[in-house]
Amino acid sequence: MTAPSPARADGSGRTLASYYARHQVLVDGRAWAWRDEDTPQRQLDDVRQVGVSRDACFALRDNGDLVTWADAAARAAAPPRVLMRGAAAFAAGQSGWFAIDAAGVLWYAATGAAPARAAEGVASACIGDSADYYITRDGTLFARGLAHRGQYGDGKLTATDRFVPTATEAVAVRAHTGHAIHLRRDGTVMGTGGNRFGPLSSHGLGDKADRWGPIFEGAVAIATGSRHSLAVRADGSLWAWGEGFEIAPRKILDGVAEVAAGDTATLALTQRGELLQWERGRGPRRVRLPPA
Repeated sequence: MTAPSPARADGSGRTLASYYARHQVLVDGRAWAWRDEDTPQRQLDDVRQVGVSRDACFALRDNGDLVTWADAAARAAAPPRVLMRGAAAFAAGQSGWFAIDAAGVLWYAATGAAPARAAEGVASACIGDSADYYITRDGTLFARGLAHRGQYGDGKLTATDRFVPTATEAVAVRAHTGHAIHLRRDGTVMGTGGNRFGPLSSHGLGDKADRWGPIFEGAVAIATGSRHSLAVRADGSLWAWGEGFEIAPRKILDGVAEVAAGDTATLALTQRGELLQWERGRGPRRVRLPPA
């Protein structure tokens, strides 16, 4: 397995993706998918980004087509469905999917619906489990969706029907079950939302935080699952906190290139090209790909 490029703020989800029990990894242009702790199965070639939702796999192909399919068995029975052409990056999750084109235009589609123009000048985006987010090129973070757990991070607990700015100086955002974390340009990981199990470390622990607050320093990449979160520092060290780990961030591995988090799973690609998986903090086990 060839090692991916060094970790960076927008790296998570490029070659490694996890959401609830579904996972994907991209190796040498080939996408592999698996559920829980099963063996990965080969999916598609000529891929440059992978992603997953609770019920489907997604991939951005080399020709700019964003495609989706249900699972490995469905993939064998029928070709993947093209959702959009001319995409440069995408994000998928509970409510649907985002795609960003080469001009920085953000497109959004609810599951089964046609995409509609949502914003301009967008650098990255994230579909969460209860709220969705995007970051513009100037670092402004926007949110839309449920707000009852403090998902917006601006103190409001009432949802809006449009995207509203909630933070500045952001370079990456990840969200899951009622909470979100984002990475600032200075390497600070900020968190907001539900925190009964510690995905925001001690910030609002036991209930929720309704405003963004600092929870980790010195990060270059982030990920969050249902009840835990992850960060990678520039030295390649992987730090974890929340259910299955400790409330305070703790280093669990060195030499990491990219990370992803699902419901209970933690995934890491090392700089040597190893694919590792933890379940509820136990592990890691080495995930081996079958011969192609």
